[in-house]
Amino acid sequence: MGFPPPHLAAAGAGGAGALSLLQRRVHPGPGLNGNGLGRLDRTAHNSGTLSIWRLSDGKAGHDQQSLGLARALGRLRPASLHHLPLPGRGRQLAWLLAGRFPPGRGLPDPDLILGAGHGTHLALLAARRARGGRAIVLMRPSLPAALFDLCLVPEHDGVTGSERLLTTRGPLNPMEPSQDHRPDRGLILVGGPSRHYGWDEEGLLGQVRTLLERQPEMAWTLADSRRTPDTTRERLATLAGGEVRFQSHRDCPPGWLASELAVAGQVWVSEDSASMLYEALTAGAATGLLQAPPKGPSRVRSGVDSLLQQGLVTPFAEWLAGARPEPPGHPFDEAGRVAGAILRRWFPVDAA
Repeated sequence: MGFPPPHLAAAGAGGAGALSLLQRRVHPGPGLNGNGLGRLDRTAHNSGTLSIWRLSDGKAGHDQQSLGLARALGRLRPASLHHLPLPGRGRQLAWLLAGRFPPGRGLPDPDLILGAGHGTHLALLAARRARGGRAIVLMRPSLPAALFDLCLVPEHDGVTGSERLLTTRGPLNPMEPSQDHRPDRGLILVGGPSRHYGWDEEGLLGQVRTLLERQPEMAWTLADSRRTPDTTRERLATLAGGEVRFQSHRDCPPGWLASELAVAGQVWVSEDSASMLYEALTAGAATGLLQAPPKGPSRVRSGVDSLLQQGLVTPFAEWLAGARPEPPGHPFDEAGRVAGAILRRWFPVDAA
């Protein structure tokens, strides 16, 4: 995959003046290396250690995405990873306009600057203006894509037309493909009502009971999430006993989900929990889908529908009819795919 050369694309109709002004603030011009991108030289780190700044707005879901990409880059190339918490957007804007980025003080200049969520966008631009590097935004940006070096956007967002866009199958995550899945281990991950899905507690619990009753030979783990209603959580807990155990998110140790996904031979996820679906697939697990009532068309539902059309997940109704979840036929490692593309384009290793 090739990315565009490091210049700003033309602004759309009506936004040319504002974008031109922001461009002058974001890019320091040709004084540093002749192309307006600060200190980064495309071949400077071919055989060295990459410096990666990961900017955080403090939201766990966003951090998971940028961490997934950072770790994937580190698996492919020696890298030093720096986690930088951010203040609000007002201070970020002040840094951008002043050409400063105080959180990076004392750190090596970045080769790559990663940020997920709207709360990182101005900081990405401020860090690049002050210290150089490539600014990579995860998720659909609220600012013009032309301001960033690369935008990683889930395909279900339906964004097209930007030469700086790379679509991904769902949000990136830190899971790694595993070869240790056990056929006698099952994991059921339950979410809760959201902006895109309602909640049918009786229907959900009925699906869970049926899975447990029809596969008694398996050791099952039931797990809730922050969105799970208290009544659903309490009723899930009553199903524990024998080969069934319940794990609440309230006392879940760090790394628990990753370790469970790495060994579970069969994983069932409620339809509202899209991020856990992609994590299960990334781990290489055979993944089933517990039905939840959608509120209407949405980008999240479009993403789930895409997984169903590709045969990557098995809906509960088809399982009842005799279908069985199967692991992905090919590795579902979107973070690894994107990391490889970034390294090939900007940090190629010279042939010996």
